[in-house]
Amino acid sequence: MKINDVLRGKGNQVVTISPDATVTELLALLAEKNIGAVVVSADGSTVSGIVSERDIVRLWNGTPDAGDVRVSAIMTAEVRTAAPDDLIDNLMLLMTEHRIRHVPVVVDGNLAGLVSIGDVVKSRIGELEFEREQLSNYISS
Repeated sequence: MKINDVLRGKGNQVVTISPDATVTELLALLAEKNIGAVVVSADGSTVSGIVSERDIVRLWNGTPDAGDVRVSAIMTAEVRTAAPDDLIDNLMLLMTEHRIRHVPVVVDGNLAGLVSIGDVVKSRIGELEFEREQLSNYISS
């Protein structure tokens, strides 16, 4: 299975935020969309960084006026990305090795989707259920 198969099921709409936005604006966006990470992009199509709940927690611990801090100050700028044709197995390895939960999908430098660990688990469960069903049908025929 490829990343494109996951995106086909979930859609390729990605929530982005400007690097100039404040952490308060970021928190509002995360709450509104009920998500755990946002791609940071100045133009909505290129990836400048990624920011997650973990980044906010690290900031909030002892930072006065943390809500006024710019997203660019807390984002991860060196973002690990994937391509739609990459295998899900390779994505799982990337997520596990680097302890990341969200990976932007990029085509020709432009944002094409975002895959979370939850998306990967959901697709894997679907694969296993299909295999179980096929084996069950084979055994009973």
